Amino acid sequence: MELIDLHPAHSDDRGVITDLIGDEGINAVTVVTFRAGAVRANHYHEHTVQWNYVMHGEVLLATQRPGGERIERVLRKGDLAVTREHERHALKGLTDAEVLILTRGPRAGSQYEDDTHRLAEPLIAP
Repeated sequence: MELIDLHPAHSDDRGVITDLIGDEGINAVTVVTFRAGAVRANHYHEHTVQWNYVMHGEVLLATQRPGGERIERVLRKGDLAVTREHERHALKGLTDAEVLILTRGPRAGSQYEDDTHRLAEPLIAP
């Protein structure tokens, strides 16, 4: 998991413009909602990079690289974290939450299961 430190690209009396991602090919933009306590993912992707931007609420993101340690981070509104290829990941709503998922790779619509590999042992128990 990589947390991305966001900085405004422009700010004036009208408000702020912040680029979440630059110079990346994005194949899917998805909104995922969580009820408090709900667990999602517990999988990894072979060919997909996934950016997770919290629009509302708080979620726990747990990740694990192959052969690496399990890492947990609480993400709050405005936080952006990326999970890379082969990185196991799971999310849990700590509150009701809404997360914008941006992906590069086969993730959208009918392709979703093509690159999704479920974990036999979950990172976060349901």
